[in-house]
Amino acid sequence: MPLAMAKIGDEVVLRQIQWGPKMKKKLEDMGLTPGVKINIISNDLNGAFIINVRGSRLVLGGAVTQQIFVEAA
Repeated sequence: MPLAMAKIGDEVVLRQIQWGPKMKKKLEDMGLTPGVKINIISNDLNGAFIINVRGSRLVLGGAVTQQIFVEAA
């Protein structure tokens, strides 16, 4: 499922990023690599997400969360 479908408080595992190589590399550099656990802290109605990855908080826009595929932890 896309990360965009996750709810506040969910813990999910990243499976795949379906984006071009530059954006994929940028997300991987921020710690979003396959197998990493992601905790959903906030999801704004406009699509912005605040997530916790490896002890750091990241903010992702709605378009990005549609291209990151996860499954329940």
